[in-house]
Amino acid sequence: MVLLIFGYALSYKRRLRIVKIQSDGAHEAMLAESRKPQVKSKQTHSQEEYEALQSFLRSISSTATLPPYVKGETYSSMRGVFNQCLITCAVLVLAAGAGHPIGFSAVALPQLQNENSSMRIDEEMGSWIASIHSAATPLGSMLSGPIMEAIGRRRTLQASTFPLVLGWILIATAMHHALLLLGRIVCGFAVGIMAAPSQVYLGEISEPRLRGLLIGTPFVAYSLGVLYVYALGGALPWRSVSFLCIVLPSLAFVVLCLSPESPTWLARKGRFHEAMAAMGRLRGNPEIAQRELHELISAREKEKARGEETIRFFATVSRAPVLKPLLLINAFNMLQILSGSYIVIFYAVDIVKEAGGSLSPHMVANASACTRLGVTVIACILLLKITRRSLVMMSGIGTAVCTLALAFLLYQDAGSGIITPVLILGYVAFNTLGFFLLPGLMIGELLPTKVRGLCGGYIFCVFNAVLFGFTKLYPVMKNSVGMSGVFALFGSAASLATVVLFLLLPETKGKSLLQIEQYYQKPNILWVTRKKTTDGQQV
Repeated sequence: MVLLIFGYALSYKRRLRIVKIQSDGAHEAMLAESRKPQVKSKQTHSQEEYEALQSFLRSISSTATLPPYVKGETYSSMRGVFNQCLITCAVLVLAAGAGHPIGFSAVALPQLQNENSSMRIDEEMGSWIASIHSAATPLGSMLSGPIMEAIGRRRTLQASTFPLVLGWILIATAMHHALLLLGRIVCGFAVGIMAAPSQVYLGEISEPRLRGLLIGTPFVAYSLGVLYVYALGGALPWRSVSFLCIVLPSLAFVVLCLSPESPTWLARKGRFHEAMAAMGRLRGNPEIAQRELHELISAREKEKARGEETIRFFATVSRAPVLKPLLLINAFNMLQILSGSYIVIFYAVDIVKEAGGSLSPHMVANASACTRLGVTVIACILLLKITRRSLVMMSGIGTAVCTLALAFLLYQDAGSGIITPVLILGYVAFNTLGFFLLPGLMIGELLPTKVRGLCGGYIFCVFNAVLFGFTKLYPVMKNSVGMSGVFALFGSAASLATVVLFLLLPETKGKSLLQIEQYYQKPNILWVTRKKTTDGQQV
């Protein structure tokens, strides 16, 4: 995974060149008059040096006037790109562990429904085992926002590993349905805690041109985690699978100890010397790190000047620059759930069996996991090559065509042979291409810095609450309208989501987070009617 990410980043990096940034000279003149601070550990700084560093960083935020981003510019040296990829891989280990509980129900339910099972379940209990994970995830998501604002993004991710390990131990040792459900609840709570911080953390450590790739890679690991559980479940009892699912969360805690905290969070907390050290490690060049840190502090000082720092959270959220991306993200999340993205993961084997076809349901379920993994890798690469909007348009149209075709075939009782499983795999591929990655991308890119942590947690809270209800009601819906009606709903939701994204989703490829914030500060609602220029630069 490390070689894969770094290889593509390295290949892409060679095509970039550093362009000298023209400023008004204030920044350079100030640096010429003062000694450039040396980044040291906090323990070796005297109080005078620490105060001088803070004063220096505050002064450049108000005296230097550097442009936020210039097309063709690159923020990082080769060393910085390598460090960003390594830190991303630490998050990937945890993201793969987050995929384990998602895929577990698909392999555990058939074993538990077997007549020889020591804990045999009926369809009602099976729906609870599949959905209770999503019922607990909103609580973790709701708490993740305040937690990551209080202790930082990295430490929040580390804290999430403890309940995840505990949940798997409860599942593996359960002798009663109640303990099995409790284990699923604890795992769901842990996944809820880590969901938003992982996207926010990667969005804040990555440079603009690599941000799409790095934010998208956790979904590769997530899909790999689902595939891992599917593969184990085909060969091992569900208890053994549960014990093996402890490995990755434990490893993730260790590797995250070696990663720096988000410099954006550190800067907003006034911990400028630590922010400079973290930024220097992520960019690999002190001058580039100093320049980007200047932008972070400058934005913070402007918020203070406008009096926004003292505004309460809910008053901030109700403002248009925050409300517009917030409504877009939540609207798409609801439509994504209705398009069946996660239902197909939770009930993979059952859906294939109900849809019919000549192939084995277990084989098609495993093929769907492999397809999801492969397409996620392809999507991450395409994020470097094509625009976000183009990718999600292809995803939405392909998803709608496959699901509506399935609905038509099943309604005509023609769901036999190989065409049904092929359309299911096509649906999984197109849905994963854009829809599966987009929620994390939007949280990492569209939300303003000031509310990114808190809003990210609340977005995942709402998302998982709706996902729980839809997952729980899926068996009832299937019995009421049949599989043709289910796929018709999936197709209708995918079509509506495509229209919404076409109208409202801004293009963020190659844009800095500051530029994206500026887009929403303008009176922009529809992308096609946006104000295209600001001070001569495209927004």
